[in-house]
Amino acid sequence: MNQERQMSQSMPLAIMLTLAGGFQDAYSYNSRGHVFANAQTGNIVLFAQNLMSAQFDQALHYLVPVLAFMIGVYVSERIHHKYKYSQMLHWRQLILFSEVCLLIIAGFIESDMAANILLSFACAMQVQSFRKFKGIMYATTMCIGNMRSATEMLCQYHISQDEEVKRKSYRYYLLILIFALGAGLGALSSWQWGNHSIWIAALFMMLGVILMFVREKKEEE
Repeated sequence: MNQERQMSQSMPLAIMLTLAGGFQDAYSYNSRGHVFANAQTGNIVLFAQNLMSAQFDQALHYLVPVLAFMIGVYVSERIHHKYKYSQMLHWRQLILFSEVCLLIIAGFIESDMAANILLSFACAMQVQSFRKFKGIMYATTMCIGNMRSATEMLCQYHISQDEEVKRKSYRYYLLILIFALGAGLGALSSWQWGNHSIWIAALFMMLGVILMFVREKKEEE
């Protein structure tokens, strides 16, 4: 687009996706057998721990979401390749709407393993498809990279006094706080409504789908 930029890189969409990202992690941990839908590093640690202690059922419990995550990345990239130049629907809109559907289905499923497959698959699609907001590389489903980038930029600002670097650092910190808010809402909702509470995250994502149909005038670079 020459004169307009899509909402796929806007701050309102970043907020919705980050809320949903924090929510999903807390939900999967509290309602779905202490698995992290988003933080696959934790699942790999717990998989290895249970494997080494010969608790193979538990090892599988943590391995399956990791595999679902990898498949989700692969499928997302194939969708990107196939629909990159689609005129009817932007490929990221298709990805996000698919995530909404997966989360709605997960709320109906009793099996924790099946639900975690859907959640990790959806998370991977989001990680792969939404990686840049307001000129910064940002993950909506995890925090460690964002904390590193935020603090690095804060240090760069103190050295250079570059106001744009400071603004980028503050955006990172703001979205980290929003992730924490989403996680808190996810925990409270899971305790209150159990498996069905994931539909709240689906609502955040549906708001994101709506936002993606909005166009903004291109900001001055």
